[in-house]
Amino acid sequence: MISVSGFRGVVGAPLTPELVTGLGAAYGTFLREGGDRGKVVVGRDSRTSGPMLERAVVAGLLSAGCDVIELGIVPTPTLMLAVRDADAAGGIAVTASHNPAEWNALKFAVRGGTFLPPERMDRFQAMVRRWDPIRALWDELGEATRDPGAVERHVERIMELAFLDVDAIRARRIRVALDCVNGAGGVIMPALLDRLGCRVEAIGVEPNGLFPRDPEPTPANLGDLAELVRTSGAEIGFAVDPDADRLSLVDERGVPLGEDMTLALAADVVLGRGGGCAVTNLSTSRILDDVARVHGCRVVRAPVGEINVVVRMIDEGAVVGGEGNGGVILPALHHTRDAPVGAALLLQYLVDLPGATLSDRVGRLPSYRIVKEKVAFPRALLDDAYAALERELPAGGDREDSDGLRLEWMREASWLHVRPSGTEPVVRLIAEAPEGASARDLVDRAKRTLAATASSAARA
Repeated sequence: MISVSGFRGVVGAPLTPELVTGLGAAYGTFLREGGDRGKVVVGRDSRTSGPMLERAVVAGLLSAGCDVIELGIVPTPTLMLAVRDADAAGGIAVTASHNPAEWNALKFAVRGGTFLPPERMDRFQAMVRRWDPIRALWDELGEATRDPGAVERHVERIMELAFLDVDAIRARRIRVALDCVNGAGGVIMPALLDRLGCRVEAIGVEPNGLFPRDPEPTPANLGDLAELVRTSGAEIGFAVDPDADRLSLVDERGVPLGEDMTLALAADVVLGRGGGCAVTNLSTSRILDDVARVHGCRVVRAPVGEINVVVRMIDEGAVVGGEGNGGVILPALHHTRDAPVGAALLLQYLVDLPGATLSDRVGRLPSYRIVKEKVAFPRALLDDAYAALERELPAGGDREDSDGLRLEWMREASWLHVRPSGTEPVVRLIAEAPEGASARDLVDRAKRTLAATASSAARA
């Protein structure tokens, strides 16, 4: 899988150390040929393939003449912050994020600590396809050094955020249940919560890459965390994915809230302290718009993909943003999805209205139901499928085609988004409506339309 999110695949076929070394050398060449000869920061999540592929990518960078700063196991947002702190030319995160354990990937960062913008990613991919990287001579090879302090610096930066009343959070001694799925979140989340005075009951905090559940923090995968919330008496449950850039919530009753709620509640804290603009993607719930409206703020939408949201945030001067998969981006720290930052903002959310439980607070918000599915579908037939969807679905929907096809029916407060995934070989179907049956109907109708499109093409 090659997309704006990087290069990812199943380890061993096709993701091999030889391929990763070549990609590391290619990225080093790409940066240097672009005139940036600074250091490159490398880190990884906890996957069992991580040590092998981290060494491979470092070897490739050194062979291209790049000096490398090695972080070891760190969350992706920690790596991005380290790129900025070191004024590095760029960075490479060895992580497949929410994908299963047999997958791994390379994500590419640029100076300043953001991912490669889409146009630069296009140029890099074209370079990889066209020509071999330039290799340094024996006396011009790069050097590697270690930076053991990146996680600690990340925690300190969060503690310094003006949006947080650290003393008030500490005084509450909030009881938290935590699930890090044995990923990189285990090296930062317990430490951050301890600094914020929380009483923590945790599972999956050993960063060994042996994921005890599907690593994507969707409600269906949070049964163990929900049980931990109930048995421990926690006020809130936090679940992160393996590279800790996504955060999901479980309320005090042990009920998962859905990933879309993470951004909405974090944005409530930020927008309530000075206003501003929020940016999210086309697949994120309308609940963010409702929260922003309370504070007199607007929401701008961008195509799916963290860097697409970040580019729009920078253009709009947004004070908060992210994606409906549990990714919170706070520019006051950096332009990167950051689960630890999201967790800190959610603790502040609990403190802001004393006496109210998380379920009480969420229960006061408008209620929507979102349905997400993914199906196998030939990408060559997507344009035909989009045309068929517009014929088959109710007329009058607002149309957006910057990222697949999104149709929104304002009167019914519902929408459907159909798009090819950038991280898996599937097409994603996402619908939202005030009633779950209506959202399910939109997804089911879309599935039938895609199936009919594929069947018609097969007969032709």
